[in-house]
Amino acid sequence: MTLPEADEHKLKQSRRSGVYRVAAVVFAALSLAWPALYNRFPLLYPDSMAYLNDGPLVARAVFLHRLSNDYGVRSLYYSLGILPFHWNVTAWPIVGVQCLLAAWVVWLVVRSIAVRRAATCYLILMLLLSLLTSAGWYASFVMPDILGPVLYLSIFLLVFARDTLSRGERWALYPVSVWAITSHATHLLLAGLLCVVVALFTILRGGRQRCEFRAVAEIAALVAVAVAAQLALYSSLYGKLCLNGEHPPFVMGRLIDDGPAREYLEKNCGRLHWAVCKHLPELSKGADPFLWDEDGVYQGSPAKEQAQLSSEEMPLIVATVRAYPRQQLARSAANFREQLVRFAPYGFGPTDWILAQFDHVLPASRTGYVDSRQARDDVPVDFFEPIQFWTVVAALVVMAALVPLLWRRHSARLAALALVIISMVVANAAVTGALSVVDDRYQCRVIWLIPLLAGVTVLDWLEQRRADHAGQPGRFGGQFRSRLRSWAQWRPRRR
Repeated sequence: MTLPEADEHKLKQSRRSGVYRVAAVVFAALSLAWPALYNRFPLLYPDSMAYLNDGPLVARAVFLHRLSNDYGVRSLYYSLGILPFHWNVTAWPIVGVQCLLAAWVVWLVVRSIAVRRAATCYLILMLLLSLLTSAGWYASFVMPDILGPVLYLSIFLLVFARDTLSRGERWALYPVSVWAITSHATHLLLAGLLCVVVALFTILRGGRQRCEFRAVAEIAALVAVAVAAQLALYSSLYGKLCLNGEHPPFVMGRLIDDGPAREYLEKNCGRLHWAVCKHLPELSKGADPFLWDEDGVYQGSPAKEQAQLSSEEMPLIVATVRAYPRQQLARSAANFREQLVRFAPYGFGPTDWILAQFDHVLPASRTGYVDSRQARDDVPVDFFEPIQFWTVVAALVVMAALVPLLWRRHSARLAALALVIISMVVANAAVTGALSVVDDRYQCRVIWLIPLLAGVTVLDWLEQRRADHAGQPGRFGGQFRSRLRSWAQWRPRRR
């Protein structure tokens, strides 16, 4: 084969390989979408209808300067981000975008660890994640929940696997990360925490600190851009400097439900002129009734009183922590422990409110939803719950078994991935458990990262074994055998 023919052959191979990788990501995205396909409609939550409804309101205010009296209490950036994919007609394109986004980011992660046969390994891993974990359920969910794991994996790639990304891939991850940060209040908190964690890991690790510190600075800049974007949008819509607009007093409800805040109010409401003091007999019902019941403390109050309740949230938090620091810390720790181990795939049942919103939000898709399994309360979450539970248990066992074998290799990239995933799974439970109600949905949306980590750990171990058998220099065990063979070949030539 002549040199031009060899170059042409390599070019064709590269093109075929590129097509195969694209096909692998598309197939993985389809596998993630199986819950929506099985349901015959995208999975919905009551908040989904708010996200679908708020997008046009915000778009008219931003682009046409037609302001509205109410923009809801959910992330306006997620509403804006999904608007071009539904236009109040159908939610199916949203599922397609979320599945493709999750599949693509996981592909970049797998490729950064498993160099050989990356596409094949990736397909096997994605099929297992789709069938055995909640990854597909939340990619098929019209909610920003899937964007949390996408954000954490993107930060890992931009900091610790930067050399495996092309320039185009890096520039694509930047807007994805900013959108994910702005899509939910917890994502902003966790992204800021993750910046601190990766910076500390880089300091302790040593080595190529300058390059990685520059990458950490880029992530901090992305968080700053997201904060600035939220301040600009919400301030222009509400006429005051704010980060999240008009939101219910979530933390107030949590602390009252915990007990110390309720005890503080019972003892001090006689000297306080707070709106919440008017509702002392109702405070023992729990956080959800406090916030969301139509006749509850917050929803049942007029708009002026709701604003007053929100303004009392921070003073009540400070006063409660000062008065009962140990009691509140103990309750928050108990909520965290409970949230950490609660990850059943719930939240996919029907509600009358969702159906009632279709005439206004997605009128052309109402029939499709009515014919779905979710509308008939036939989504098999009870069947799937033990499957995911034992998958997570098996993933933890696999990682515990392989960590001693991989320790001698000192794979900094795999250690960094483990740090990102484990810290975010734990921090997600801490933030949601301590600041909101304990709900399976909050932890279920990130728990699939644990089986992903176990799968990537297995791929890294297999890569190590192949390298050892091949005797590649620079690998544990293989380097020694390579030198031994070189010495054996050298001795006869000396004689």
